[in-house]
Amino acid sequence: MGILLVVLFIVFIAIGVPISFSLGMVSFIGIASLDAIPNMVVFTKMFNGLGSFTLLAVPLFILAANLMNEGSISDRLINVSTALVGHVRGGLAHANVIVSMIFGGISGSSQADTAGIGKVLIPAMVKQGYDTETSVGVTAASSTLGSIIPPSIIMVVYAGIANVSTGALFMTGLIPGILLGLAQMSVVFAKRKKFPKGESMTLKEILKQIGGAIPALLTPVILIGGIVTGLFTPTEAAGISCLYAFFISFFVYRSIKLKDLPRILIETMKLSSLSLFALATANALGELMSFYHLNDAIREYFVTLPGGQFIFLMVVVLFFLFVGTFMDAIPAMILFIPIILPSALSLGINPIILGLICTITLAMGLVTPPYGLCLLLAASIADIPIERAFKGVLPYLLASLAVLFIMIIFSDVFLDIPRMLFPKLY
Repeated sequence: MGILLVVLFIVFIAIGVPISFSLGMVSFIGIASLDAIPNMVVFTKMFNGLGSFTLLAVPLFILAANLMNEGSISDRLINVSTALVGHVRGGLAHANVIVSMIFGGISGSSQADTAGIGKVLIPAMVKQGYDTETSVGVTAASSTLGSIIPPSIIMVVYAGIANVSTGALFMTGLIPGILLGLAQMSVVFAKRKKFPKGESMTLKEILKQIGGAIPALLTPVILIGGIVTGLFTPTEAAGISCLYAFFISFFVYRSIKLKDLPRILIETMKLSSLSLFALATANALGELMSFYHLNDAIREYFVTLPGGQFIFLMVVVLFFLFVGTFMDAIPAMILFIPIILPSALSLGINPIILGLICTITLAMGLVTPPYGLCLLLAASIADIPIERAFKGVLPYLLASLAVLFIMIIFSDVFLDIPRMLFPKLY
């Protein structure tokens, strides 16, 4: 029966059934076929899986991102980034990466980054003379930084599963997130001769753009500073992010009106339901996996791997790269982190490093077909096939993999630096 359920899951994915429904249907069919487990367990697991204060950060960060996009905050961040580097050859591509790094420090959502920034920068890049594949590729690839640079929704979920400090995980992800952004900018720099050059701005114009965006630029400082100092939890930070985004959009920039709020809230509920429903059904599938001892089989495989920590982490990366091609990051975390975490701990791997590597790998899954949501969003904005979009994103994806490989080799360094800077978190 177990093999039949795996085949059924693959068939559902192949015919285009959404991942959350595929997980749910396989869970229900599998448990309904067993006398040992009552059918009500499916719904109990789904309900209990969402009963977490930590997970409340997911819809709140999505709401904050929607408020920023609707409130023209993302537009102001784009203007600042363009003012700083837009005049150099390939400047608009560099600006695309920079604004994603800043936006990632505000929203925690890669999909919101792709949707908000892509709608502006993809057409602007094409108009300036970039080919469509490059415009889509750099936008989709850089949007993955939203899941790595703190705050991060994926990191919040991992911290809840692994019972580690969310603040420590956030701070550990800061330097790798910046390095990933620089690696993607290095790809732009290497291909700069093919790219157009924008118009230069005077110092006065640059300062004007920066001055207008200061309230938005203060957002990551407030959020990360509050978490590091212990002033508020990551979930409370997500709520504060919503209030701050509404405040500067409504009172400072005056780009949102009260009549816009119902539409923004409805859109937030739609987006949140996708992630949270997938998370709920993943919890139900976890119960089914436990019955068939699939957890034990995978754990046994990881434990018996030769080569120690390095080989273990490389296999984890390859495994999650594969999983990311057909599954969203949150249900993947729910299903597989409880399986690989004990093996990692037995090998002496710090759970924060494991969480960071898994987060980065699953973030890359957002730009790998056929399921990569960020790639699909960017391709739909540019109205090109997914094959052309992936061709554009591939160089930036390879650069990110190179940084991830370096992280695996020097994992202790990436933990020691934030540990020295923020000893209270570790």
